[in-house]
Amino acid sequence: MSMGTQALLIFLLIGLVAGFLASLVVGGGGLIRCLLSGIIGAFVGGFLFNALGISLGIDNVLVVQIIHATVGAIIVVLIARAIA
Repeated sequence: MSMGTQALLIFLLIGLVAGFLASLVVGGGGLIRCLLSGIIGAFVGGFLFNALGISLGIDNVLVVQIIHATVGAIIVVLIARAIA
């Protein structure tokens, strides 16, 4: 498995976990919806945390990425519900 493929799989897994956690917080649907909200949330959460200069103080990069993506996914789902 090449490094690019491995990175993509890790990114998708983080998105899936974040989407699942977001669906537990705000409610939500199936696998595809969790994956999409988690992937979009990863971008949104990463951007917001960097733009606001928020540091969690956690040494584990994977945990930090999951937290960022989950917060972003929650924001994405709430905005999507407000629009719809």
